Amino acid sequence: MTSTKPFGRVLTVLAALFVSAGALEAQEFKIDEVPSVTAIAPSKLKPKTIVFSDHKDDKLADTGTGLIRFEDWARERPLQKQLLSLFPDYIEPTIKVSVHGIPKSYTEKLHMYVVEARFLIGKAPGAIDLGRYTRLEVLEKIDPSIKHRRIDAEQAAPQADPQSAYNRHPGRRWCEAEGSLCIESRYPLEGKLPVGIRLANKLEEGGKKISEFMEFQTEIRTLPPEEIERAGFAKLTGLDAPVAGVLEQTIFHVNQVMQFGKLLAVLQPYPADAGKTVATVFMTLAVETDVLERKKEFESVPVLRNLIPAQVLMGKSSFNSGSSISAGLPDYVRNRIRSIAGQFEQ
Repeated sequence: MTSTKPFGRVLTVLAALFVSAGALEAQEFKIDEVPSVTAIAPSKLKPKTIVFSDHKDDKLADTGTGLIRFEDWARERPLQKQLLSLFPDYIEPTIKVSVHGIPKSYTEKLHMYVVEARFLIGKAPGAIDLGRYTRLEVLEKIDPSIKHRRIDAEQAAPQADPQSAYNRHPGRRWCEAEGSLCIESRYPLEGKLPVGIRLANKLEEGGKKISEFMEFQTEIRTLPPEEIERAGFAKLTGLDAPVAGVLEQTIFHVNQVMQFGKLLAVLQPYPADAGKTVATVFMTLAVETDVLERKKEFESVPVLRNLIPAQVLMGKSSFNSGSSISAGLPDYVRNRIRSIAGQFEQ
């Protein structure tokens, strides 16, 4: 159902989840890989250290990609599915397509990239201004390579485009939550990926051309106290402490490859010291399964054998480069979590 267009978009759309500050700031925190972040007690956290897991070695994860089938994730981790999906009752969408002029419907199967991280911040939760991340001028300064423009509810694709209606929030309209910021973002692919795109476009005559730019729509908001109280975030973090604040970033529209993305940053007071904060960050990305399964058309062309979408996605291709989005999900997400920690420390 999908053309040769997955690799660049699925990497670049991550930028919407949390664009970050400079590399020097990010390097202040180191990553400590653990099987389960929520099993790490606050007393075990070390200064300037992020405990991190992307669950690639879980029994639920696919051995080749480290991603988890949506249906397995929903069944085995229902609380995560409720709080880290596009909305609580989200199901794999029914997509309408035209095949040789004949309209057909099919269920878009998904695989989940699930990330958890936890770190200690040396100041009280009340001193961390989550609201600053809902201001456009702050985002523009954080990463100048990503261009943002503010959009309103009428411009949100699920509300404006009947073809994207399956991503409408059933309880409210995107971009209408009080205090939220909605943006449409554009990012030019970097490193070797544009070269690969041009090669693929030349070889895929007659098909839809792969764009060298990514475009996606995102809602960013801090959750109101009443929503935090009824949602069960403390159960999600596994930490027996009141939740002082939650920042939520939701990608509700991507032109292809992914169906949604979600980032939650949950702040709780450090039990032994009210002047410190335990931050637990969750990130999910719903990747279309047929993207991961596409392989043969790339393997048959020597110059594109290292451009297999799943390999590029997971940073295992020679087309991956650098330490940012073009590096692939594992490197990029680790660097973004470092930057989140650095931002909170400021």
